[in-house]
Amino acid sequence: MNRKNLSRWLLIISPIIAAAYLLWPTYRFYQLDQERAQVASDSLALEEWDRTYGEDYQSARQARIKLGLDLRGGMYVTLEVDVLKLIEESADQLSVDDDFTTVLEKTRKETDNTDKDVLETFLTNFRESKLSLLQYFPVTNQVDPTDEAIEEKLRKDVDDAVDQALQVINQRINKYDVSEANIQKQGTRRILLELPDVKDENEIRKLLQTTARLEFKRVTMGRPMIEAFYNIDALLRGEKPVEEVAADTTATDSTAADTTAVAKADTTAVADSTKADTTKADTTNPYAGLSDDEALRAIKRDYPFTYMIQGLFAQNAESSFNPFDFIMKSAKDFPDQGVYRFVVSEKDLPKFLTIMDRADVKRIMPVDLEILVGAKPQGQGAGQEGPAFFDIYGVAAEAELTGDVITEAFPSFDPASNQPIVIMDMNSMGAERWSQITAANVGKQIAIVLDGRIYSAPNVINKIPDGRSQITGMANADEANLLAVVLKAGALKAPVKIIEERVVGPSLGEDSIRRGITSSILSFALVILFMLIYYMMGGALADVALLMNVLLVVAALAGFGGTLTLPGIAGIILATAMAVDANILIFERIREEMAMGRPLSSAVEQGYAKAWSAILDSNVTNMLSGLVLIFLGTGPVKGFAVTLIIGVLMTLFTAVVVTRAMFEILISSGATTLNLGQKKTA
Repeated sequence: MNRKNLSRWLLIISPIIAAAYLLWPTYRFYQLDQERAQVASDSLALEEWDRTYGEDYQSARQARIKLGLDLRGGMYVTLEVDVLKLIEESADQLSVDDDFTTVLEKTRKETDNTDKDVLETFLTNFRESKLSLLQYFPVTNQVDPTDEAIEEKLRKDVDDAVDQALQVINQRINKYDVSEANIQKQGTRRILLELPDVKDENEIRKLLQTTARLEFKRVTMGRPMIEAFYNIDALLRGEKPVEEVAADTTATDSTAADTTAVAKADTTAVADSTKADTTKADTTNPYAGLSDDEALRAIKRDYPFTYMIQGLFAQNAESSFNPFDFIMKSAKDFPDQGVYRFVVSEKDLPKFLTIMDRADVKRIMPVDLEILVGAKPQGQGAGQEGPAFFDIYGVAAEAELTGDVITEAFPSFDPASNQPIVIMDMNSMGAERWSQITAANVGKQIAIVLDGRIYSAPNVINKIPDGRSQITGMANADEANLLAVVLKAGALKAPVKIIEERVVGPSLGEDSIRRGITSSILSFALVILFMLIYYMMGGALADVALLMNVLLVVAALAGFGGTLTLPGIAGIILATAMAVDANILIFERIREEMAMGRPLSSAVEQGYAKAWSAILDSNVTNMLSGLVLIFLGTGPVKGFAVTLIIGVLMTLFTAVVVTRAMFEILISSGATTLNLGQKKTA
């Protein structure tokens, strides 16, 4: 094989190898997914499988071709923030009159069921009515209040309302564990959700329409929290909670109850405190002699909840900190009110939250204690080194204060340290209660809780008498802005409503896949058959390039992390037709040149040269139309456009470069003629 032919073969084979590399994760994922489904019913076997193949499974899952909702089933939901309600609630209720109400109603008629900007429409109508915003809206922190200042504040409030809705919805959907949910802002007031594999549409509706609740709760980390952890362990092992065991054994203190969880470490069920205490007294490691995998399995069996928790504790801030070790310990081994930090890894977080959400777990929790998780990841998830993890907090079950007393919250910078801070203002009723709360909790933490997740737990430095608080400790301005948005969740009165909803069942998705594959195979078969019959050997070369074109389009989707949808399949079929069109132009030109007596090598060269302008024109036109669809279209339209553009690019490569390389390999091998079907007369 000469050097030129080698380069031509590489030109053909290299893209195929690259496509196989890009498509391997897709094949690997579905292979592993089937294996995982076979062991899903056995929790121990599933954990063993996850340890062995979990990393490979997640890596393949991220790199595979994703299927759209129309192919895999799921739920499309469009939510709309009620901006007019926000405007109405922001106004001074004592100043609202018929003129103001008339402007609101006019704006509602003009913006309902449209994409028009509600706030800008309202402001336009307000100006046309010759009214002043100062008549209706209170202005704070303004030395010289103007209509322009109120407009700016309203715009900020609307943006915050949408951002707050996004934050709450994102948190709720993640808690519901909807895999690969797509949540994005659309326009100025709408939020689009794509939720694959949803099995309970009613639960999702309830989840989306429940009003967000902002609360301030006292952080309480101590022995009762440890006891709650051990109680959950006992419950998950199928044993009685420690309080019930203590009652059965007539124990007068928490010793027997506390050691119940330890007794299981000896893999023997214990029914009384005496045996539990004996086990506790035995300092021998119950997992000695086991391999690492066997020991891990045993620990997870004996401590099905606490094995996920890591952290540090100390008697007080001045004491040395010790790492948590729940094995062979009981709650009495920990300080009653020490300094604690609990964390759970990002990988274990879904399981942790699922356990905490169980009704039987909630029943055994102390009535005055609630265990909550931080909303933001720490470590790698926050751009730092190390694996991502989430803080676990113990907080008082009863809220000290709710967010409806907040009148304003905005990010700023401390002039002394130039560090990001958040300023929070409360109304008079909230300020009075906040003064009492902060006075009683100086030196302690107060958690800021939105929808059951903690966004911040600042220390109270001193009593705050006037309702204006300065919250520090944010890592950057983005974090400060997020906290301000969360705090305003209690102040902004902007309900979110579902304006569009579509559900695609899994069976319909499977039917779409089957029909899509069937139509694709049928169309490819007809094209391949036509090319073989009409262009003979040339058609065979075109068919090879055609199959290669489809392979490269699908591989490109995988490489870009794209999603394959039903319109996307239509785009691939259309791109295939364009590839055939290019080959037909080339072959017809070659036949014309051969009819004029040119040798094969010259006819091929002239055929490609003369057909190139027409091929380029048609493909560029298609690409431009696809770009318009990408920028102006949404959902299925955009999916169609993306695959069409990728197909056009691959067509230019396979129909022009690859087929020409094939022709040149044949010619260099000694071919002087080639059957391109019926002869063309000059």
